[in-house]
This record gives sequence, C-alpha cells and structure tokens, in this order.
Amino acid sequence: MVRYEIAFAGQLVPGAQLESVKANLAKLFQADAPRIALLFSGRRIVIKNNLDAAGAEKYRSTLLRAGALVEVRVMAEDIEEIELAPPPAVAEPEAVSVVTSPAPAGKRLQVLPRDEYMAAFADVDAPDFAIAPLGEDLQDGKPEPQAPPLDLSQFSLAPAGSDMGEIKAAPAAPPPDISHLKLQE
Repeated sequence: MVRYEIAFAGQLVPGAQLESVKANLAKLFQADAPRIALLFSGRRIVIKNNLDAAGAEKYRSTLLRAGALVEVRVMAEDIEEIELAPPPAVAEPEAVSVVTSPAPAGKRLQVLPRDEYMAAFADVDAPDFAIAPLGEDLQDGKPEPQAPPLDLSQFSLAPAGSDMGEIKAAPAAPPPDISHLKLQE
C-alpha cells in the first residue's frame, strides 16, 4: 500500500500575504506564534506522514486554501528487516572472592575484581554495610530540643493594675452644637 507524507518549506500560494497565511496556519494547527515561525524557517518540515492517497489530498487542499504550498511525497516502501544477533551465551557467574580485613576497628570489606572494568574500583575503600534485621529503625533518634540559655534576671513583674507607662488616650472632644439645625416637614 502506498503511503504519503506532507512537507512544508515556507512557500506561499502566489498572491497570498505572509501574515494572513501565518494566521490561517495558526488557526488550522492551533499553534502559537513561535511554532508557526518554525514552519517559515525555510527548512523542509514534514507536517504529517503515513497517509493514504485520500488523506494526503485532503491535507494538501486544506493547506492550499490556507495559502501554503505543500509537497506531497510518496514514502519509501522499503523497510529493511534487521535480523538481530542471537544473545550471547550466559556463562555461569564466577565466584567472587571475598576477603575480610582482620582489623576489627572500622570494619571494611575487600572484594577482588571480577573483570578489567571492575579492577578500576579495586582500591576504593568502602565500609562494609550490613543488612538491618526486620523491623529495625534505621534512623538515629532525634535529640530532645534544648531551651536556649536566657538571662531573665534583669526583668521583673509589675503589680496587678499598675500603670505600665502607657500613653493615655486624649479626652473626647465636646459634641458639636447642633441647636441651630431644624428638621423641615
């Protein structure tokens, strides 16, 4: 079955205005201005591929009405079948020699490398981590928070009801004289 691809290289229908074509394509593809600007970069951009003849003609005519000249090209039918090489035979894993250091302080584990790649890590000094028993808490306990040392000896409490030096409110102003005002009926 023949499949087609639709490509655009920034060419316009003769007589079409660039700004109106950009607006039409933005509306058609529901894309923002930077994406539409990429379409008009001059490079050939495949807009849609793997179309049948009817679908390719529909895309071409729609884009032609929008003012863009597109290229409809037959996609290559030749799909090269690649035969994968069989997986390598799985050899039995070699036993890894483990030698523990006799020093009890700072318990360390020394592992002999299994190949050339791992030989690069032979001189790495790593601690010998053990597996914790089931249900063991792996985090250290949090220390109790300590109150900061404060010297409050310079402060004292005032007796109840005493004046603490607060600014007194100003006395209320006398009410305005409204005796000259009358209500009209």
